[in-house]
Amino acid sequence: MTKYLALHETLDVHELLTFKNLCLTKATTMSAFAQDEELKNLLANDVTTGTRHIQQLKQFLTNREGRQ
Repeated sequence: MTKYLALHETLDVHELLTFKNLCLTKATTMSAFAQDEELKNLLANDVTTGTRHIQQLKQFLTNREGRQ
């Protein structure tokens, strides 16, 4: 894998990161209102997975080795 992203790739990752943050915020907020246990579990799993995905996407933006 290359050690840098092109400008359009950086913008794409930023767009994905923004979307995943929005999804995480919504799942977290809606879990407080959910009454069904199965739905609460789905939202909790979504929060866990979303958090992991956000961390992975942030690594693409913060790992700038090789950039000039």
